[in-house]
Amino acid sequence: MTATNLAAHWMPFTANKGFKEKPRMLSAAKGMYWTTDDQRQVLDMTAGLWCCNAGHGHPHIAEAIAKQARALDYAPSFGFGHELSFELSERLAQLAPGNLNKVFYTNSGSESVDTALKMAMAYHYAKGNTDRQMFISREKAYHGVNFGGVSVAGLTNNYKAFGQWLPNDRLSHTQDLTLNAFSHGLPLHGGIEKANELETLIQRHDASRIAAVIIEPITGAGGVLPPPVGYLKRVREICDQHDILLIFDEVITGFGRTGNVFASQTFDVTPDIMTTAKGLTNGAAPMGAVLAGDHIYDAIVNNSGPGVEFFHGYTYSAHPLACAAAMATLDVYEQEDLYKRGAADGEISQYFEQGLHSLKGLPGVIDVRNYSFIAAVEFEPLAGKPGATGSLVQTSAWEQGLMLRSLGEAIAMSPPLIMEKEHVDQTIGILERSIKQHLA
Repeated sequence: MTATNLAAHWMPFTANKGFKEKPRMLSAAKGMYWTTDDQRQVLDMTAGLWCCNAGHGHPHIAEAIAKQARALDYAPSFGFGHELSFELSERLAQLAPGNLNKVFYTNSGSESVDTALKMAMAYHYAKGNTDRQMFISREKAYHGVNFGGVSVAGLTNNYKAFGQWLPNDRLSHTQDLTLNAFSHGLPLHGGIEKANELETLIQRHDASRIAAVIIEPITGAGGVLPPPVGYLKRVREICDQHDILLIFDEVITGFGRTGNVFASQTFDVTPDIMTTAKGLTNGAAPMGAVLAGDHIYDAIVNNSGPGVEFFHGYTYSAHPLACAAAMATLDVYEQEDLYKRGAADGEISQYFEQGLHSLKGLPGVIDVRNYSFIAAVEFEPLAGKPGATGSLVQTSAWEQGLMLRSLGEAIAMSPPLIMEKEHVDQTIGILERSIKQHLA
């Protein structure tokens, strides 16, 4: 493509000037691999953007979308319905932990987060606790890019130009390279101490003002930070003691990435509200879903008068094509046993972990962290070039046929659940060469 062809598209989360000088164009995808516009095969170790958990181009999903487009291409969801959305909701409720039996549809993780925050506020409002409008999140948190999400964000670049519009305070992040560098799986140290910081924040602000705590079970864009042992359970305990809702942002961890359908099941901690997106449709159609506990729905709906109970929704909520994609995706996960494939103690996860930790001792590598099919390698900053190492390694890997995600001084991986040992070997070989090239 020419520079003229590229000029009109203002690309998201992209260095636009740099991209248009040297574009990276994708033309097709199948299984574990992208095909570029110059016909190179590139191994996708990011599952797109944490979403193509079953790999690319699955025929069952593609056929379901095409069939639905011919039958019912669109249906409004304000006061009307179509059968598939109710079937999908029942299926998701059966897969979810605890009493997360009510499903509200969005079109992205960002919309799911804003919906969950509104649900939390509406819940307390319905119960007469109108002062509970504050949220507790974490440093290094990513909760999408809508105004609610950036209000509870912990990544400065995501909110510094836009402000933070909801009252919010933050727990510290859980990374501790002094105690937990090169952890295999969950870090062993500091979980209870980190969680107990929530008590301090509650004392500072008073529980009567706090609507909810929102947490990614595994921090994603903030650097891939698995929770230290005991952390999530202790946060749940503290929330229960003070009647504060707990929201899990499972946009990246949902649908098999930790060895269960949801990370809340893996870590045996059930939230009051859970956000999803990405893997719900295997990336084949935009869709998110917020799963709310029965107590959330009942408080809002039963305490309202006649008419609309929750003044919130989207034109494309429960879009028929997205519902078809989601139903087909859930079929694939179940029929191909992909939920269990991502288990931390599974053969492929263990092989992936061993390969990653073989990078310890290479120039500039200061940490490797992983849980199941989520991983990151962190590097020492280059002198005078803060935040550049991840991008350098990512670019070098791309040129050798490997797609990684750059996160400042780290690179992240979230491979499709169909990954095999040969893909791990290819990844580790390219990573080793890239690290030595730029950091030796």
